[in-house]
Amino acid sequence: MKKLVFMAALFISAVATAQSNKEDIDFIQSIYGKEKKTIVADFIKVEGAQKDAFWKLYDEYEGKRKQLGQKRIALLERYANSYADIDDATTSQIVKETAALGLETDKLISTYHKKLEKAVGAKPAAQFFQLESYFLSAIRTAIFESIPFIGELK
Repeated sequence: MKKLVFMAALFISAVATAQSNKEDIDFIQSIYGKEKKTIVADFIKVEGAQKDAFWKLYDEYEGKRKQLGQKRIALLERYANSYADIDDATTSQIVKETAALGLETDKLISTYHKKLEKAVGAKPAAQFFQLESYFLSAIRTAIFESIPFIGELK
């Protein structure tokens, strides 16, 4: 799991410090998604029809999570590109978008927790919630450790 968090941190660092192109982002997201899926499969054990239901919902969730990830990357790129001469309006807008994106991400996890609970039961749904919350917290921490605070660099 630490390898996955490290990979996410490395990716976030690259995005926060340099302009990334869509192909690079897609490639890194696909590697992260594959590694993540392996960890999920090792942690959450479901069998039979529940297994099919779980992975169908998980894959659906991952597609939506990746879309939010693209938004997060675009926001980080905007921050990095405007950092040197960021004005009050841009600062305010980035904070608003960051907060909204955080709420949207948390809501997505909660929505899929509920869907999974109905489809496969409380325990696997709770494991999904725990794991996704862990990954999200690790990524958020990596972002904050990788980017400078406003005004930190002169």
